[in-house]
Amino acid sequence: MSVPEDEERLLPLAQRWPRASKFLLSGCAATVAELATFPLDLTKTRLQMQGEAALARLGDGARESAPYRGMVRTALGIVQEEGFLKLWQGVTPAIYRHVVYSGGRMVTYEHLREVVFGKSEDKHYPLWKSVIGGMMAGVVGQFLANPTDLVKVQMQMEGKRKLEGKPLRFRGVHHAFAKILSEGGIRGLWAGWVPNIQRAALVNMGDLTTYDTVKHYLVLNTPLEDNITTHGLSSLCSGLVASILGTPADVIKSRIMNQPRDKQGRGLLYKSSTDCLIQAVQGEGFMSLYKGFLPSWLRMAAVIVNSSRSHFEGLIKADEEA
Repeated sequence: MSVPEDEERLLPLAQRWPRASKFLLSGCAATVAELATFPLDLTKTRLQMQGEAALARLGDGARESAPYRGMVRTALGIVQEEGFLKLWQGVTPAIYRHVVYSGGRMVTYEHLREVVFGKSEDKHYPLWKSVIGGMMAGVVGQFLANPTDLVKVQMQMEGKRKLEGKPLRFRGVHHAFAKILSEGGIRGLWAGWVPNIQRAALVNMGDLTTYDTVKHYLVLNTPLEDNITTHGLSSLCSGLVASILGTPADVIKSRIMNQPRDKQGRGLLYKSSTDCLIQAVQGEGFMSLYKGFLPSWLRMAAVIVNSSRSHFEGLIKADEEA
């Protein structure tokens, strides 16, 4: 039943544009969470670059001279050597990334739900469709956001370059976009997109499937009820599985994005994501693919899992009530 135009104008904005309001509010909340947990992301990226074996081919002595640090020592080292505010170096492109990724993922997910998958005969939207839709939406959103991810990773490493006596690559965010575009063209902005979308698909799959499985198990087999405690435990477990699945692709993505390039924008260390994977395993061992695992897990449990669950559960609930 349609609402008269005069009455519609009197409705609160959240009722007049429910999905736009939901996206705006979730975006604001996620931005706050991004700012609060960004030091974990910076620490993760620095850990992923430590001991990079491929640098030896360029005669870079950083691998031999810098001792390996864990998460806490890396974070403290950034504060002591670069300054406290450097824990947020690269946060601006990270916020840009969130806007592009979330917008692309939401539009794609709604299209898949309404046009491609549709409801089942009993008007229910099953979990398997939510998982597949979430994975596909995550891939599309991540592909669109790849340029912002590229700039974020490179800016996160600028502080380390300065400590090593290397020239800084960028004067700011917009200069970073312009320089990458001028050197590598449009294609250069999508460096590392293959492992990036692989990570997005794996993270979304691990998040959505594990969360529901753990939550249902806890509610049915323990004294816990469906409350914030159950939600927190489920988020920790889903974040763990998502990190186990996604960290190797994340390490490969970060190294490809941060590698030095020639004047044409071509990478000097790795020919492809497969080449990066082989060099990492051969030069540093299999566990090098899990560098930065702990801060990645902590951040996923705090931000990614919660935001994705509220988003997808809200859409599914709205779809079932329609």
